[in-house]
Amino acid sequence: MVSIIVPCFNGEKYIKRCLDSILNQSYKDFEVIFVNDGSTDKTDEIIREYLSDGRVRYFKQNNKGIGATRNFGISKANGDFITFLDVDDYFTDDAIEKMANFSLKNDLDIVVTDYYVYDKNVKQYKIKDFDITNVKDNPNIIVDINFAPWGKLYKKDLIKNIEFEENLKYEDAPFVIKALLKAQRIGKLNYSSVYYTVNNGSETTVRDDKVFDIIKVVDIIRRDLVKNDLDDVAKKIIVKTLTNHTIQQIYNEDKESGMKFINEAFSYMKKYVPDYRNNVYYDGRGILRRSIEKSEFLTKVYVKVYNLIN
Repeated sequence: MVSIIVPCFNGEKYIKRCLDSILNQSYKDFEVIFVNDGSTDKTDEIIREYLSDGRVRYFKQNNKGIGATRNFGISKANGDFITFLDVDDYFTDDAIEKMANFSLKNDLDIVVTDYYVYDKNVKQYKIKDFDITNVKDNPNIIVDINFAPWGKLYKKDLIKNIEFEENLKYEDAPFVIKALLKAQRIGKLNYSSVYYTVNNGSETTVRDDKVFDIIKVVDIIRRDLVKNDLDDVAKKIIVKTLTNHTIQQIYNEDKESGMKFINEAFSYMKKYVPDYRNNVYYDGRGILRRSIEKSEFLTKVYVKVYNLIN
């Protein structure tokens, strides 16, 4: 019924926790598609301990990146439904049962769930509730739903012709948005299905020259949304995403690169959202924070002062 795609590159520290959370699910009608993306640690040795369980299907390939690895996993999936789990993350005990039953009961193309973030402490993140809908009837769900592929259950027929971007960081956001745009019935399950683990030094948390990929990714998203007459939604996502990444340049060890990124991000916003300072994204921000985030000059000052202090 359900194919669970797990890409892995050098995940020896997390494989057992991840796979145990899958194999101990209350729901049993699933397959695990575990793709070893050229790992150089003990990934191969550890995963072979699990191959006695016939539900675990193991594939190895040369390192191609997470986008290509997830695409490969989709091509091998036999299930009616597909979900994703990164190797350093793990499911809650009855995640698959809850998502599958909710999807079947309501004939959904996508199930969206809440999730936990595990970063020293565990914190629950709740996505804004909504009735069964689609993007045409409720465009703002694109802004409200997170862009990670995990924490969601997709009908295979919905995503079999949608691919993750390859050779780009933040490759998952365009995939999720394309799936949301295509879906006719999207449902929110008021339940947290996954623990997302924040690992310092991981591909997700490191800020380096790959941060420039977010501008390319935002442009892919903008074009998809504009094509679907969702210009206002595109503007919200542009401002929200690029503002978050300009402030995050406090973590970029290459200070010159960080300043360059701030320049390019603000240039992009000025080009495609000329009135970005009035965007509704800023409405919920504090006065001081809002003042800094709207200003290219103040953002640079903030980043420089933060780095001097720290």
